[in-house]
Amino acid sequence: MEFGPQRLFRFTASVIAVLCMSTSLQAGISGLNNRAVGGVLIDAEGIVRNATIAEQQQLSNAARAALKQAKGEMNQATEMRMISLAKLQKHLQATREAGEPISSDVEFLAGLQRIEYVFVDPDNNDIVIAGPAEPWQMLEDGSVVGTESGKSTMRLADLIVAFRTVETARRAGISCSIEPTAEGRQRLQNLLRNVKLRPGQNPAIYESAMKQAFGPQMIKLTGVPQDSRYARILVAADFEMKRVAMELAPSNVNGLPSYLQMSKNSRHSSAQNPRWWMACNYDTMTKSEDALAWKLSGQGVKTLTDQDLVQADGNVQATGRVDKVAQAWAETMTQKYPELAKRIHVFGDLQNIMDMTIVATLISQERLDHKAGIDLSLLKQENEAVELTSYAVPKALNPQCSFVRGRSGWVVTASGGVDIDAFSVVEKQAVDPAVAAKRTESLASAKDRWWWNR
Repeated sequence: MEFGPQRLFRFTASVIAVLCMSTSLQAGISGLNNRAVGGVLIDAEGIVRNATIAEQQQLSNAARAALKQAKGEMNQATEMRMISLAKLQKHLQATREAGEPISSDVEFLAGLQRIEYVFVDPDNNDIVIAGPAEPWQMLEDGSVVGTESGKSTMRLADLIVAFRTVETARRAGISCSIEPTAEGRQRLQNLLRNVKLRPGQNPAIYESAMKQAFGPQMIKLTGVPQDSRYARILVAADFEMKRVAMELAPSNVNGLPSYLQMSKNSRHSSAQNPRWWMACNYDTMTKSEDALAWKLSGQGVKTLTDQDLVQADGNVQATGRVDKVAQAWAETMTQKYPELAKRIHVFGDLQNIMDMTIVATLISQERLDHKAGIDLSLLKQENEAVELTSYAVPKALNPQCSFVRGRSGWVVTASGGVDIDAFSVVEKQAVDPAVAAKRTESLASAKDRWWWNR
């Protein structure tokens, strides 16, 4: 396969779609205990592989059997659904004491799609989170999405991890990177120096040797439990981004081609390779003058890029420089992200966990739990009242790599990641009187149950 004057060969780590269902209490949440969905399995050694069609069907059937649809008022879409954290904790505690599984409506947080508001309610010792919500459905790949928007539905498991890891993230940050080893880069570079393609020769004949030389790519996670669903979302989002960039999977979004398509007439350097990563993308947080009402706005996720310089020993060094085509692709992905999140659902999951992480960080930084007089120890997992399902830890991926044969040599692109810096988002604040009015309206409509619509 040829792009203009360049030869293209694909070689990137295995497919990871969104990976797993939520958490478990004493008796398990929805009975989905330790199952993976979305076409991916991770074995006991932490190696990621694609599930077979039979395995995908088995996992999807098991998950679908456990899933309960929304009923009554919860089965209607709304622009503002409120969730009382105090009443949610009481509900979870009662469920645990009764030895019952967590219901689907709790597992999927009453169908919440985004968190747009945080309201402090000192009169009732409560904090309320609010945002758009809708009924949920399970797709063939096991993803759970809203029936109207098609976007991923929020999960209790991810909210708990977001609360649980605020202090860890303060020290180490939350990030994921999936990197070739220095030895693998060096072996591959040595091999590629000796590759001599005759006119018209297919570079795929070197595929086996290239994979063997490159070796597995290692997964590094910081700031979150590595056996959590949250961690798997970070890994999955990173790989799906690179699969789309390197034309290993279609974006299915008009106007979002692969990086390879955009760069087909560009000159490449053999010593520098583009790297992409996803980061937080929020507007300035607005609040009421008394800081009892907060609004979170913005797309949530953006894609960034820079160039890696591959050294002779296989190690890489960030150059601080940006490839124009890689930058254009990153900006296009950022612009198209809302639509992409509906096509590849792990991107919706990533947006959701960023929302939750911002909210958990806000509550901690601004001491909103102290202002409200609420004990959030259950959601923070201080007493481990909720037993989160533990999944096999993703450690490595067998290589399948993407690279381009440029005029100056081979350009390998196999690096990237996700970086969630919630603290920098929370630091940017401005007062907006309209946010206080939202709080008044929302709290006035409160119900006895743990959720309600405005």
